[in-house]
Amino acid sequence: MDATPRKISRKRRFGRGSRAEGAGPDTGTDIGTGEARSLKPLRMVYSAVANYPGYLALAGLALIITAAATLAIPAGFKMVIDRGFSAGGNADDIGRWFRYLLMIVAVLAAGTAMRFYFVSWLGERVVADIRLRVHRNLLRLAPAFYEENSPKEISSRMTSDTALIEQVVGTTVSVALRNLLMAIGGTIYLFYLVPGLTIGLVLIIPAIVIPITYFGRRLRTVSRTSQDRVADIGAMVTEVLSAMKIVQGFNQEKREADRFQEAVERTFGVARRRILIRAAMTAIVILFVFGGITILVWRGATAVSEGTITGGTIAAFVLTAGLVAGAFGSLTEVYGDLLRGAGAASRLGELLEETPDIAPPARPQSLPVPPRGSLSFRNVTFRYPTRPDVAALKDFSLEVEPGETVAIVGPSGAGKSTIFQLAERFYDPQAGTIRLDGVALTSADPADIRDRIAMVPQDGVLFSANARDNLRYGNWAASDEQIWDAARAANAADFLERLPDGLDTYLGENGTRLSGGQQQRLAIARALLRDAPILLLDEATSALDAESERLVQDALERLMQDRTTLVIAHRLATVRAADRIVVMEDGAIVEQGTHAQLSSGEGLYARLATLQFGLESA
Repeated sequence: MDATPRKISRKRRFGRGSRAEGAGPDTGTDIGTGEARSLKPLRMVYSAVANYPGYLALAGLALIITAAATLAIPAGFKMVIDRGFSAGGNADDIGRWFRYLLMIVAVLAAGTAMRFYFVSWLGERVVADIRLRVHRNLLRLAPAFYEENSPKEISSRMTSDTALIEQVVGTTVSVALRNLLMAIGGTIYLFYLVPGLTIGLVLIIPAIVIPITYFGRRLRTVSRTSQDRVADIGAMVTEVLSAMKIVQGFNQEKREADRFQEAVERTFGVARRRILIRAAMTAIVILFVFGGITILVWRGATAVSEGTITGGTIAAFVLTAGLVAGAFGSLTEVYGDLLRGAGAASRLGELLEETPDIAPPARPQSLPVPPRGSLSFRNVTFRYPTRPDVAALKDFSLEVEPGETVAIVGPSGAGKSTIFQLAERFYDPQAGTIRLDGVALTSADPADIRDRIAMVPQDGVLFSANARDNLRYGNWAASDEQIWDAARAANAADFLERLPDGLDTYLGENGTRLSGGQQQRLAIARALLRDAPILLLDEATSALDAESERLVQDALERLMQDRTTLVIAHRLATVRAADRIVVMEDGAIVEQGTHAQLSSGEGLYARLATLQFGLESA
């Protein structure tokens, strides 16, 4: 079964942080090029909004009310001028028409408040839903996806792009619809007031639409590139701050500052192009719109002086024409925002559309109960997606019996960790079969496979949470009593009891408040709580001092009891007691046997043993 992820152009945008320094600016057109000149990616947003028809209807109603109230203001001024200020008009008439205006203002205020609340609610809710959908899909994807695609840039998409979506739903669409209603309603009212002048106004509209279309296409491409540049900055900041000890330890502050400056300047350069395009588009539209209106008002003023229309009519025409012109003018900026939102939706849509390479079969085969703990590799060949030319395992076969402890040793790059990756079905091999308790992994549900395996990695990976949550990650339903039992078995209870708040103590980012040995013992306790029949130990003591190693090794011996165990170790002293030692080189088994058998031979293990034990005795 081919485990290589699909090679599609849109995926290549992920992991852009790996580009060579000094590379030229990205055109931003290699993803979603079929949608580069449209708002089609926003369909995802529209479908999310449609899930809340009640709020959508209330927002639409408020939108209609505010647009109508805004357009009613010029009509109110017409009444005030023509009837309130007309010959013989008295204070009561004037007051009546001003009260009418105040009523319109009150309706406008209430409608605007309603519109703001419901539209903003929809914006926040839709963003929350999209984030949840994207995150759920990301959790389904196999590790191969994250080898090719930068998690830091994905994180940036989850923040900066969703912020753009929130702006589109919570502001831009509302403004666009309001301006559209005002433009249409205002134009109809203008025809009612002065048809002749309105015809001239309508002729100006194509002069607005043409530059919007032309500049909008260019703006879409530049906006997409601008978003990518912002994502670059976020990824770079995360990377450098996460490795601050290395940066400062090697005195690389200046280089990182220079590199960040280059990234910021590239971002500014793209933003400057985007701003220039929008500025030119806005200037041209304003020139055509307000220049045309000025000419029309000029003609209207001449008509008033000739007595063919009233002063109230020309006042209402000017106010309404201003609203219509402002609405069309705002649509230029709104369109630019919609294009940026479409770019963000396109990028998030890529994450939503991504399908996992490792997925349960249509009818998964059940693993036998009770579990036996046997593991079988038969003629397995595997290449990592990012290194398709190099086989990490070559025709590899290994049978691990229930309850057996098998140590895997060999030089770096021999394929030891790959065995663990395949055992948990993070990848599928290109050839051969892997079986757990007699069932092929490709026939079983990956969740069932991983339920039967506990892993203790080389670095005790901890989350930014308290000690309790880090421990019960192995078994979320574990009680405090079970947690403490596991902690005692892992030699972790003593230091946990000394923490300021016990199990409720926050352990810091990646568990930085604990030493390496303490982190590793927590990882062992987490594996104990998992209580799985198969245990994978990946260099669990390689980075520890002698005292921490003794405590961890003691905990591991308890953990390994009555379990099938695979141990990866560079320190041969930690694998002497294994039932069997498998020696690997270049993705294949070169020898296997007990420590005594292999030490007495002349193979790779004997050479490694002589080197390590000779150095230790020296």
